[in-house]
Amino acid sequence: MLKNITYYSISKLLLISATALFVSGCSQKITSINDTVRVAVQGTADIHKSANAVAALPYASTYVRIGNGSQLFMVLALAETASGDTFTNTNTATNTTSTPPLLKWLASDHGMLVTQSGRIVKTVNLAAGNLSTTTSNTVDPLTLGLHLATTLTTWQRHIDWQPGYHNGYQLDSQFVFDQPEVLTINGKSVPVLRFSENVTVKQLDRHYSNTFWIEQRTGKVVKSQQYIAPDLPSVEMTILKPFG
Repeated sequence: MLKNITYYSISKLLLISATALFVSGCSQKITSINDTVRVAVQGTADIHKSANAVAALPYASTYVRIGNGSQLFMVLALAETASGDTFTNTNTATNTTSTPPLLKWLASDHGMLVTQSGRIVKTVNLAAGNLSTTTSNTVDPLTLGLHLATTLTTWQRHIDWQPGYHNGYQLDSQFVFDQPEVLTINGKSVPVLRFSENVTVKQLDRHYSNTFWIEQRTGKVVKSQQYIAPDLPSVEMTILKPFG
């Protein structure tokens, strides 16, 4: 699925990430640099992890399914601010208006998903193609919290994706509440609210729908099924162990 990232570059990335997180006091401490590199580069033995195994890992993790492919296990390699600085718990505690971190989830074959407030905003080295950029002049309703009555249910953004020269396409979203549900995630029952995001791409006369399951109490996305771009496959993510 993924290519063109060397073992050296991955090791260097994770070494920097682990060191920064440890020094900053982030709750996601890396206890072993070697273990981090091993998990990221070689992968784990099973794509289904027990609750105890997930809890024992010192970093956030997620299940991912791309299109009709097999379920992958991905770990959080890095959490960054929009300016590229390492994001720590101190950022959250001292600045409640700060932009949510960009979370970089790494697969065993060097593929990467970048999420913000549960939304995929960029991908790296996916075989079918990649979402290059996501930009908007307004705050994503997922960041504001879809569980709040004050959150707007419409949103507009622009995206670029590859292969091809797909630049600056406008996406118009309408969020619709579906129903409450109870998911079983990592052996625990999680009460959620399911929302559909109906997306229109006027330039292509295309319509599709993303689905987000948000925790009832916090409004955080715990599961999602979202299309990377109009011509790219959907990605299902289930957060096993959240960042922070």
